[in-house]
Parts: sequence; C-alpha cells; structure tokens
Amino acid sequence: MSLSSALNIAQSSLLNTGRQTSVVSRNVMDARNPDYARRSAVLSSTAPGARVIEIRRATNEQLFRQNLSSISSLSSQSTLYSGMDRLGVAVNGVDNAFSAATRISDLQQALQVYATTPSNRSLAGNAINAARDVVRGLNDATTAIQTFRVETDQEISMAVNDLNRLLSQFKDANKAVTDATRTGRDASDALDQRDALLKKISEYVPVSTITRSDNDMVVIAGDGTTLFETVPRSITFEPSVAHPAGQPGNAVYVDGVPLLMGTGGNTDAGGKIAGLVQLRDDVAVTMQRQLDEIARGLITAFAEKDPANVGQDVAGLFTWSGAPNLPPAGTMIDGLAQQITLNPAFVGNPEVLRDGATYLHNTEGGSSYADLLIEYGERLDRPMTFDPLAGNGDSSGLNTYATGSIGWFQGMRQEAWRATEAKEALAVRTAEALSNETGVNVDMEMSMLLDLEHSYQASARLISAVDEMLAALLAAVR
Repeated sequence: MSLSSALNIAQSSLLNTGRQTSVVSRNVMDARNPDYARRSAVLSSTAPGARVIEIRRATNEQLFRQNLSSISSLSSQSTLYSGMDRLGVAVNGVDNAFSAATRISDLQQALQVYATTPSNRSLAGNAINAARDVVRGLNDATTAIQTFRVETDQEISMAVNDLNRLLSQFKDANKAVTDATRTGRDASDALDQRDALLKKISEYVPVSTITRSDNDMVVIAGDGTTLFETVPRSITFEPSVAHPAGQPGNAVYVDGVPLLMGTGGNTDAGGKIAGLVQLRDDVAVTMQRQLDEIARGLITAFAEKDPANVGQDVAGLFTWSGAPNLPPAGTMIDGLAQQITLNPAFVGNPEVLRDGATYLHNTEGGSSYADLLIEYGERLDRPMTFDPLAGNGDSSGLNTYATGSIGWFQGMRQEAWRATEAKEALAVRTAEALSNETGVNVDMEMSMLLDLEHSYQASARLISAVDEMLAALLAAVR
C-alpha cells in the first residue's frame, strides 16, 4: 500500500467516524423522545477506504400498525368509561343516592308508614313530599342527561376541529417526506414528525396507511373512508344547542360518509370521536328511555281507578301533558320523565291520596281507611309492561325495573372499566415493543461511541505514522 493510499484511507476513516459520531450523539440526545426512531450510518466500501452512503432510520411497520390500533382502541374505551363516570354521578348521584330507584323506594316506604296511621295528616304530607322528590328526581335526571349530551356535542365539535388541524399538519409533514425522498436528502426527521401525527390522529379515529412512491402516504379510516390522499379530506359536524329526549344527535361525516358509533361496554368503536358519539346517542339515550319508562310506570301505578268499574282509569298522583288519559301501555314516550308532574289536587289536600281524587274510594269517610294506600304500595311491585326498546326488559314490577336500570348502567360501566384496563395494557405493551425495535438504547449507543473513539484514535495514529514516514523520506532525499 502506498503512503498516499494509506493517507486517503485514514482521512476517509476520520470523515466517517465524524459522521457516525454525529448520528450516535443525536440518538443519545433524543433517547427520551417517544416519537424519535433510532438512526444508524450505513457504510459502503470504496477504493480506497469506505464512506457513509445513507442514514438509515429504524422501522417496524407491523409493530407500528399494531401500536396505532391499540392507541385508537384505548382512546375510544377511556372516553366511554370516563363519560359514563360523569353521567352516572350527574344522573344518579354518588352511590346512586338520587336515583329513581332510591326515590321510589322512599315513596313506597312513606306510603307504608302512612297506611299504618291513615288519620295522620303529617304522614300524608310526608308521602306527598316523597312523591314530589320522585318527580323532581326524574325531571332533574332528564335535565342532567340533556346537559350531558349538549356538552358531549361540544366535545365532539372540538375533537373534529382537532382532527382537521392534525390532518392539515399531516399534509405538510407528508410533503416534507416526499420532497426529501425525491431529492435524496435524509427524510428521517420528517418521517418522525409524520409518524407522530399518525399517532395523534389515531386517538380520534382508527387509521390504516398505504405508502406509495417517494414515501407518499395515504391515510384511511377504519371503515375504509379516505382521510388523507395528497390533501386532507374534510371532517364535518354540526353541533346542536339541544337534543330531543331519546333522539340521536347529528352525525360526524368523514368525506361525506357518516362515522359509526361503537356499541357495548367493551366498545367496538375506534377513536375518541366514535366513543363520544356512543356516549351521546347510545348510553345517554338508553338511560333517558329507561327514565321515561319509569315515569310512565309511575303514572300507571298511581292511576285513579273507578271502584265501580264504570269509568276509565285516569292520571292520579302523577300526571303528565296527556292527562287525564294514561300513557299507552308498553309504548315509550320520549321525554315523559321531563313531562311528569305532581297532581295539584294531591298537593292542596294530601289526604286525597288516602281517599281518592277523581274517584272517591273512602266512601264512608273513615279516618282509618288504608285500602287505597296499601293498593298503591302493592302496585309498585306488580308486574307491568315496558317497552323493550329501552333495553331494560319488557315486564317487571316498577321497583324491579328502576333497580334494573341502575344495574344496567353499572354493569356496562364495570365492563367499560375492565376493557379500559385491558386496552391500556395492550397499548403499553405495543408501545414498548415498538420502542425496543426502533427506539434508542443509551447503553448500546455509548458503547458504540466508545468504539468510534477508538477508531478515531487509530486513524489519527495512522495519519501520524504516514506523516513521520513522509518526513523521513523527504529528509533522506535532501
């Protein structure tokens, strides 16, 4: 080997070592950045020596896709669970203290106490107050549900705005990637930024991707709708200031296609938006329908019945906008829990509860008459027909139905909690697996940095040796 060749090899080694050291140093600097993928300098042999031909970015497409899927699943599931937590407290109170089931049970107990001493006007007033609490509870619960749905609508609107903003940023990141690829520049930073945006987008909607020439990427939603292809597609939503009781709200449209909501406590939805829509149009609507059925059951259970079986049954202690008629049996009326009120005739004279209002049952005017009070208490446990669309069975006693409504909600909430725990664990595991494949191991990088230092020292010694040989050669010539 000639001295000039040796000198060229040493110089090439120094240049390569400098480039490799820069890459390793960058890896160490961004080791804690979860969106940073490890880089490595790729060498290729030349004559003489070698040179860095590219900076390779660590990737694992399969693990990255699994991570995106787990992020999307966790986002929808945690949205559902946290929303149900808020809704449960708003409607039923802490430990269901203000639930319809609790208030109906209090009313039944007040009726039983009144029935033991039907001449006690104070006990009559207590029973009317318990009935007033039932009405207030149903009215307030309906208001809480409608407020929750409006607030959820606002959250959907903000999520849609965030998603549109992320897609706009993705356009810029994708352009930076394709421009760098076409011109042969290192696209690693742009690829990191694009992948980070994909993770954020997957929090709102489930995504899959297709990579075309020049690293150009197409982003597709979980239902096959295109989210991004060269330009971002429009995500649209019109929030409402109020929602008709029991009716779904406006849909979220992805490029004109409605986004489907999830179903079940362990929701099959992907992304925050679908989870919010499920809260608004499934959980809250079902809860409202059950309250409406409880209201209809109360009006029916406390209906005034003609003791002579001549006239028709009419609304009694509890009434509504369709009074004196009763709500149709087994047919749900949206918003009935908001319409139900206390009959003014009973408020003005609590003893009417004992004797009857439209139809007089205590015909002899006895102060110890308790038959009607006992009958009311029994009706709360007597089976009646409910609309199965409310999701709480079609036949049971009103007490059982109201308790079942709590059971339905708590069961779904418990299922949502378990699913959240499982999906969070999956998201953590996929993130760790991806990090192990593409992230930075500081110990390995520092070891590599030590090797590069040794390589630098060897190159420097080689240059020094060549320099000494050239000096000796020149001295000999002189």
